[in-house]
Amino acid sequence: MRDLCIGKVVLRKLNPFDKYDIARLADNKNVWNNLTDLMPNPYSVDDAVSFIKLATNSELNTIFGIEYDSELCGIIGLHRQTDVYRLSAEVGYWLGEPYWNKGIASCAIRLIVVYGFQTLGLERIYAAVYDFNKASQKVLEKAGFTFEGRSRKSVIKNGIILDDLRYSIIRDDITEDYLK
Repeated sequence: MRDLCIGKVVLRKLNPFDKYDIARLADNKNVWNNLTDLMPNPYSVDDAVSFIKLATNSELNTIFGIEYDSELCGIIGLHRQTDVYRLSAEVGYWLGEPYWNKGIASCAIRLIVVYGFQTLGLERIYAAVYDFNKASQKVLEKAGFTFEGRSRKSVIKNGIILDDLRYSIIRDDITEDYLK
C-alpha cells in the first residue's frame, strides 16, 4: 500500500520503530480522556509494541499512523463490522496534544474515508464521540460527517456518565472534490 496524503498530512503503515513516538504521544491524560478505556493510561513503550502488533496483524482493523510534516503525530483506524453490518466501519483516531487545532485530524479522516470506500468497499463509516468533545465533533463535521443521534447516558468515562454522539458518512456523500 502506498502512503495516502493531503498536503503535509500522510497516513502510513505503522512499523516497530514507531513505538517510542506512540508511547510519548499517547501517555497523556488529555488524549486519554477522549478515548475508550481500552487505551491504557499511563501508556508505556510495551503498550505501544502490543498496539503495533495488533495494528499490523488484524483482519478487521485497518490502522495507520498519521504523520504531519514528516513526524508521527497520531493514529487513525477503520474497525470493520461483521455479519449484516459488514459494509460499515467505525473510524477511531487520536492525535498527540501538540498537534491539536492544526486541521490534521479532519485531513486524516478525509483520507481514511476515501480509503474505506475505494479500497475496502465500505458503504458507511461512523464515529462515536463523547458529548463534551466539541473539537472532535467539529472535526467530523468538517470532514463531511452527519450527526445521526445521541445515546443518552450510555457511556462512563472518568466516573462520569455521558451521552455518546454518533456521526456518519456514506459513500453517496462523497463528491469529486472531497479531498480538496
